[in-house]
Amino acid sequence: MANRIPLIAGNWKMHMTQPQTVDFLDAFIPAVADFDGVEIAVCPPFTALATAAERCKGSRVRVAAQNMHQATEGAFTGEVSAAMLTDVGAWGTILGHSERRQLFGETDEALAEKVPAALAAGLVAILCVGETEGERDRTETEAVLRRQVEADLAQLDAERFGELVIAYEPVWAIGTGKTATQDQAQEAIELIRRLIRARSAEAADGVRILYGGSVKPDNAAELLAQPDIDGALVGGASLAPGDFLAICAAAR
Repeated sequence: MANRIPLIAGNWKMHMTQPQTVDFLDAFIPAVADFDGVEIAVCPPFTALATAAERCKGSRVRVAAQNMHQATEGAFTGEVSAAMLTDVGAWGTILGHSERRQLFGETDEALAEKVPAALAAGLVAILCVGETEGERDRTETEAVLRRQVEADLAQLDAERFGELVIAYEPVWAIGTGKTATQDQAQEAIELIRRLIRARSAEAADGVRILYGGSVKPDNAAELLAQPDIDGALVGGASLAPGDFLAICAAAR
C-alpha cells in the first residue's frame, strides 16, 4: 500500500438528526479509541455537521461534509462554501457522488472547480467516480473513468494529488445490494491509479483510492485486501455503529 493509511468514511446521506448523531458517536467513538493504522471519518448531513465535529473533538473520528459549492460566497441559495465547512469543524468533503451527478446535475466542469477550492480551504476532497450498469455492460468503464478523472482534476496541480482521496463507486453497486467483485474493484482502482500516474508517478503512489458500493462487514476484508484499494466509502452500513465498526476493524 506504499505507506498509504487506509481510510474508512461513512456517508450518512440524508439520514441522522442531531440527537441520532450524538447517540451514534457516543456508541462508536469509544469503540475505535485504539484503532491504530486506519483513518476513520463520518459524513453527516449539513444540519448535523457542527454537532458531529464537536462530539468528535479529541477522538480518532474525523468529520466530512457530503457536498460543497466551489464559490467562496454569493447568491447560491441552498449551497454551502468551503469556509462554512471549516467554520463548523469539517475535516473534508465528498465531491461528485453519483447521486449528486445523476439526481442534481453535477457536472465535471463544476467538479474541476470544486476540487481545488476544497483543497485551498484546507479540506480533504473525497472525489467520487464510477460507471453506470449500462456503461459497464457496453464495456465503457475505462472510458468513463478516464473522462471523469481527467476532467475533474484538470485544474489541480499534480503536486497536490497527494492531498486528494478518490473513491471508485460503480453506480450499479450503490444502494442496490450488488457489490463489485474484488477483481472488478481492483481492476478499476488500478486503472485510476494509472491515470494519476500519467500526471505524476509520486502522486500515484501517494493518493488514496477507496472502493464504495454496498460495502458490508461480510465483504469488507476481501475488498480491502486488494493491493490498490486503500479503504472504503460506506453507505448504508455506516448508519449502524456495529456494522461500521466491523468494517473499520477489517481495515486495520
